[in-house]
Amino acid sequence: MRLEWLEDILAVAETGSLREAAERRHLTQSAFSRRVQHIEDYVGIALFDRSRKPVQLHPATAEQREEIARLARKLHQLTDDLRRSDRTAGNRLALASQHALTASWAPRFIERVQSENKDVFFKLRSANLEECFALLLSRQADLAVAYRVAGEEHRIAATYIETLSIGRDRLVPVFARSRADHLNDRIEQRELPCIAYPPEVFFGDVLNRILLPRMRNTMRIVPMVETALTQASLELAASGIGVAWVPQSLARDRTAAGELVDLSAVLPICDLEVTAVRIAGPATHAEALVWEQLKG
Repeated sequence: MRLEWLEDILAVAETGSLREAAERRHLTQSAFSRRVQHIEDYVGIALFDRSRKPVQLHPATAEQREEIARLARKLHQLTDDLRRSDRTAGNRLALASQHALTASWAPRFIERVQSENKDVFFKLRSANLEECFALLLSRQADLAVAYRVAGEEHRIAATYIETLSIGRDRLVPVFARSRADHLNDRIEQRELPCIAYPPEVFFGDVLNRILLPRMRNTMRIVPMVETALTQASLELAASGIGVAWVPQSLARDRTAAGELVDLSAVLPICDLEVTAVRIAGPATHAEALVWEQLKG
């Protein structure tokens, strides 16, 4: 069943007139009538009751009217998607981004690229660090953007991997300003309520390997909630549930607004690098273009 046939059937159903339906379909009435007859020959039944004015759908056709309309919409969408895909195929870039960078860095960078190169189409995949690298190695992503601890290498480092340092950030402790007195009371009791990350994710490794050991001799660490998502960790800190270590870039607006307090002066921090990673070798037009912009 062709899309144009579905639209012919709907035109007759909506106008109740072969003449008006022909005008809507930009055909002469005779040409339109021949096409309707061809559709009926193909289906093997009469679709319309022409003996009545206005023309009405036969019961079997009327019963399927909503399905005919749905199929027409789906075929239109499919056609549009295929055309769009053809236009963007040569300029498509699959970008795997660590969750926190998806929220803070990616929107600004994509806007900058597309302001200069409107045809570049991004397929953005947000994932944790290991998933970003898995997408890259399986060729499901052209580039990966991820944090690493300043001075350290990614575990993915190899001769066939190119890594570019594209920015600096810092993992900082934040807490709700409105609950600061409550936190001070807990700290006076040598307790620190905190938001934990699973040990297998990047920030969990940084927290457990680098940050928490610096405090364990002076206070008891009390995990209140565990989450793998930095955005969730930020919200939990804003609710006063516990101190959260989050990228400074993610918390900047809310600390500037006074909603959160940055506790870097009294609790440990960790400097981070923002890196872009790709597999060395031939690159698509979009990948080469974006890599050059990352260098700038």
